[in-house]
Amino acid sequence: MSVVTVQTKPFEGQKPGTSGLRKRVKVFSQQHYTENFVQAILSAIPTGAQGSTLVVGGDGRYFSKPAIQSIIRLAAGNGVSKLIIGQDAILSTPAASHVIRSYKATGGILLTASHNPGGPENDFGIKYNMENGGPAPESVTDKIFNITKDISEYKIVEGPDVDLSKVGSTTFGPLAIEIIDPVKDYVQYLSTIFDFELIKAFLQSSGFTVRFDALHGVTGPYGRALFVEQFGLPESSIQNCVPSEDFGGGHPDPNLTYAKSLVDAVEKENISFGAASDGDGDRNMIIGKGAFVNPSDSVAIIADWAQKAIPYFKSGVKGLARSMPTSGAIDRVAKKNGFECFEVPTGWKFFGNLMDAGRLSICGEESFGTGSDHIREKDGLWAVVAWLSILAAANKEKPGTSVSDVLLAHYKTYGRNFFSRYDYEEVESAGASAMMDQLRSKFTSSTFKGTKLGEFEVAESGDFSYTDPIDGSVSKNQGLYATFADGSRIIFRLSGTGSAGATIRLYVEKYSADEAEFEADAQVGLKPLIEQALLISELEKFTGRKVPTVITVSIHSPLPPPPPFFNRRTALLTKC
Repeated sequence: MSVVTVQTKPFEGQKPGTSGLRKRVKVFSQQHYTENFVQAILSAIPTGAQGSTLVVGGDGRYFSKPAIQSIIRLAAGNGVSKLIIGQDAILSTPAASHVIRSYKATGGILLTASHNPGGPENDFGIKYNMENGGPAPESVTDKIFNITKDISEYKIVEGPDVDLSKVGSTTFGPLAIEIIDPVKDYVQYLSTIFDFELIKAFLQSSGFTVRFDALHGVTGPYGRALFVEQFGLPESSIQNCVPSEDFGGGHPDPNLTYAKSLVDAVEKENISFGAASDGDGDRNMIIGKGAFVNPSDSVAIIADWAQKAIPYFKSGVKGLARSMPTSGAIDRVAKKNGFECFEVPTGWKFFGNLMDAGRLSICGEESFGTGSDHIREKDGLWAVVAWLSILAAANKEKPGTSVSDVLLAHYKTYGRNFFSRYDYEEVESAGASAMMDQLRSKFTSSTFKGTKLGEFEVAESGDFSYTDPIDGSVSKNQGLYATFADGSRIIFRLSGTGSAGATIRLYVEKYSADEAEFEADAQVGLKPLIEQALLISELEKFTGRKVPTVITVSIHSPLPPPPPFFNRRTALLTKC
């Protein structure tokens, strides 16, 4: 089993986004395409691939198994010492972060396109995580991209496929391979963070009912281990918990549209607590009977309850953080409790430096991502168990407390940040870039401040730039924002999580301290802001899109039927 050098040529467009490289399966399955990108990762490892230990796994989507066999051959060809691989190619993103850290690995290669659909006609993805368990910083992803532009060869060791179905040790030529149980270490770790016995006692004595939906993603086995085996709940407490290469033909994105069967069950069966996670397990959705927890509110509520409800934080909270487009709900928790608070660009890697420096404990993104410094990735199941911990603690204080009660109590203390997001997916890239360029010229102009967009007076605007307080690195062009005199704001940015074309995201936020509005529809209050945002962006002119692909908007009423014009994908309508 000698090393073979294979000649190749560069492919255009292998630039990693905020969470690695995502393309259609048909793109990754081209001859040399996957090998080129993996070789670039191995060549870009800061300490070198030679003698390294790497963790490999993913969400189990279509093309994962052949991709892992390619990674094994390339790792052997590049002198990697050892691979730690999740059984059957399964390893959730949070679990992979924990394994990298606990096994003191050099890093990890994760095969996932997160919440994007899977299957032969859909998406695949590869990303590299560093030795801290977090996504690679821009310095490394830029190096990966530069290598892909000039690559002319890659090195492999040829040999038969490795059996990934059995836990244990094996070899592939000079390469040591350890196949591990993907669930065991992670669940054991969670048991040191939360009081499992308190949660179990609460669930079994209160009549509080639970339903967890894995959406046929990677967290199915983890959900069974937690809810059925650890908390002693019946099989009816979980659904869609068998991982599938195409996610059961569904879309593994935890929201009220794609987890509709869960939403329907919670309402029809009067289930107290519902939760879902995405394809690779790093996102989450929390609902209750008649209540949806907006992700921006969720991280704020977890931060507010952390020291009271979660043993991991009993000794204190080091700091809080959110991505720039996420609502300011967590900022209010930080201010009231005297915690340091950070606003960072979208992308979990920006939280990692703050965590490693001991300045950040809890953080989140509006895109259904929540986490803490227990690992260096967002963690869907951690957020779910955090909410169960909060409900157990709240019910200890006042029996019968529901998800809705926790939400309203939070609003009464801090006020409510009404929030909406419009997604325009797979927009033609040139049009999207032209729109952003003309917006940038307006938002960065010194004369824009003080102008009025309808009834809204611009107080501040710009193109968000972030200087990392730990290493001094600067990240520019992270989103165009305009904050108005009344505290409301609009944000435009191009997303890096799509697999084709460009995705434009529009965010709209408005704060209210009026208790009479806490259960009101946000649509009426946010509509004037949205109209002004669409007018100034000239979005339809540049993209040809009259309506968004997906809408996230807060409402307080039963979910209406989707508008008939949403012919590409049903609108996402979220209620608070």
